[in-house]
Amino acid sequence: MLGYDDKRNFYRMMVNSPCELALLDDPAQRSILAICKDISATGMSLEIEQPAMEIGTLLDVSIESNSDQIPSLSAKAKVIRCTSETETTCLVGVEISEMK
Repeated sequence: MLGYDDKRNFYRMMVNSPCELALLDDPAQRSILAICKDISATGMSLEIEQPAMEIGTLLDVSIESNSDQIPSLSAKAKVIRCTSETETTCLVGVEISEMK
């Protein structure tokens, strides 16, 4: 977890879990595989293998659970930032608007 100096309203939990993103604004209903780096009560950090994603893009985020004890996560989210990590990957910050 991050320390107090981070000044966030909610702590972030590091998860590094595979997830699937469905682009809601895309008429082709394209899906992208990603890695959920961390999650909090209001947002997530996702690593994707593409150069960039537009701010404001609406997504369905699905993270499957490998445990019967922990439910899978499904949420609607909006891209609020995107920073290039390499020529082929970027880190996407999303704000969760609805848990399903």
